Amino acid sequence: MTTSRLVADRAMAGTMFTLRTAVGAPIADRVRSAAGFWGRFRGLMGHPGLAPDEGLVLATNSIHMLFMRFPIDALFLGAPDATGHQRVVAIRQDLRPWTGVVWYVRGAAAVVELPAGTCARAGVAVGDSVHLDPAGAPTTEG
Repeated sequence: MTTSRLVADRAMAGTMFTLRTAVGAPIADRVRSAAGFWGRFRGLMGHPGLAPDEGLVLATNSIHMLFMRFPIDALFLGAPDATGHQRVVAIRQDLRPWTGVVWYVRGAAAVVELPAGTCARAGVAVGDSVHLDPAGAPTTEG
């Protein structure tokens, strides 16, 4: 089973990950998975906000901003390769609450919703590789 399917599995609901660049630099330390139909449907709706190191990963290729209270960056990821790294296939920065819909993103297997400005601060670009490590896993940075 692929990583994108694992995060979609109901048993993975609430699992915490650290989102890292291919060289191990952290992008977000506390990325929670949303699993099952209702977990993916709800996403961040109704949440008051995200801390700078938080995020939510969903196994989907489109999102909406209805019922959202804060702006986000959306990092769309392709399927994991043999090493577990996922290529960034699209980035939508500073999506505003209530106004944004990102329809089907070609090649996306998952999306990580992050606080607005995270992608720019981390220097993440389309084509980069990232990795979702279980929270607390050692880094490969060096």
